[in-house]
Amino acid sequence: MANDILPYGRQWIDEDDIAAVVAALRSDYLTTGPTVARFEAALCDALGADHAVAVCNGTAALHAACAVAGLGPGDEVLVPALTFLATANCARYVGAEPVFVDVDPRSGLIDVEHAARMVGPQTRAIIPVHLNGRPVDLPAVRALADQHDLIVIEDAAHALGARAGDTRIGDCRYSDMAIFSFHPVKHVTTGEGGAITTAKPKLAAALEVFRSHGMVRDPEQLRGASPGPWYYEQHTLGYNYRLTDLQCALGLSQLTKLDRFLARRRALAARYDQLLATLAGVEPAAIGTADTLSAYHLYAVHVDFQASDRTRAQVVAGLRELGVLTQVHYIPVPTQPYYVDRGADPLAYPGATAYYESILSLPLFPAMRDEDVDRVVAALAQVLG
Repeated sequence: MANDILPYGRQWIDEDDIAAVVAALRSDYLTTGPTVARFEAALCDALGADHAVAVCNGTAALHAACAVAGLGPGDEVLVPALTFLATANCARYVGAEPVFVDVDPRSGLIDVEHAARMVGPQTRAIIPVHLNGRPVDLPAVRALADQHDLIVIEDAAHALGARAGDTRIGDCRYSDMAIFSFHPVKHVTTGEGGAITTAKPKLAAALEVFRSHGMVRDPEQLRGASPGPWYYEQHTLGYNYRLTDLQCALGLSQLTKLDRFLARRRALAARYDQLLATLAGVEPAAIGTADTLSAYHLYAVHVDFQASDRTRAQVVAGLRELGVLTQVHYIPVPTQPYYVDRGADPLAYPGATAYYESILSLPLFPAMRDEDVDRVVAALAQVLG
């Protein structure tokens, strides 16, 4: 294997990020303190959101959103068949049932027309996923939701900094809530972390309570008379989903570089687009439209493995030998044994199946050089023959 390894994704940590964490270590707060609120405010500024609630990871953000939306047993939630497990699992966490919706076989984005056909009397919510960083058709999702009185929760884990028309993903113009992830391979990182944005003050307040054991301390919310400043009450069943000041110090520093990181991702994607245009049997999956601006969390390509007379496993192994690491995003969720055991039909989603069978995520992260893209494309051409 080559000594110079290119992973499919990687964080970018500078000295000022390290200094921010060290300063937090020397402060009075290590867990939940004032830096959390500052990070939430900075996130609101970046996204044009009214409220942001930070939590310990993106999965916790999905769980919290489903919980405060009031979803529960007997409810159904429309979820793309092609996504990460957490998008479907969050419905199960609250006792609701995910109903899988097919996706476009080229973009991997939710098929809103198929979603409309899957709405039933128990359908309460829809969770569109901005796969790879490319925005979903949110006006169409909102129109469907309004027609059936559905809650819209955007899974924007891939889409920090994406835009659709005059809408910033996360401003919740077309949704009730949007969730984000700050895992190291995402646009900015807090190590592990997540957040929920919303334009609705009541949802924001409920999210704050949910992430902290269901406890309230605000005197105006207490049901009993407070005997002193130590007093709190548990009003709901919540979780310990809090994010720490240490993590938010890193997140604050990282957010100052978001525009630079996004610009670099888009420049790298444009170089991929240009070089791959001459490579037969390879087609980018996350190409934007005139009305959208992808955040390019991933640079995914469709590969005609059959034409190359190589399996995906052979291509992945060949690239690895050349020092290029790739990944597959994602295995269709209805094929997972857990959901098959619950009645999912793995063959019922031809769009998701077609997308999965040809997809491959190539290296993309801001620290990459132009020459790295050239190297990846040359390696892909060599392995494909």
